[in-house]
Amino acid sequence: MKELVEVIAKALVDNPDEVVVTESAKNDEIIVELTVAPSDMGKVIGKQGRIAKAIRSVVKAAASREDKKVIVEIQ
Repeated sequence: MKELVEVIAKALVDNPDEVVVTESAKNDEIIVELTVAPSDMGKVIGKQGRIAKAIRSVVKAAASREDKKVIVEIQ
């Protein structure tokens, strides 16, 4: 899941080298934290959170194929 979020985020931002994705496991959930440059935050979130919601939907669909629950946090 980490690689998927990283590829999507790097395609959206102006500073792809500042994209940092970390993955940690809690109970039976996988938490993926996405950190981008402050100037790119709007590009990752989108108007009314549409892009962030789309990223979460894609990751959720990929995780459901593996019977895992993934939470994407954008920081």
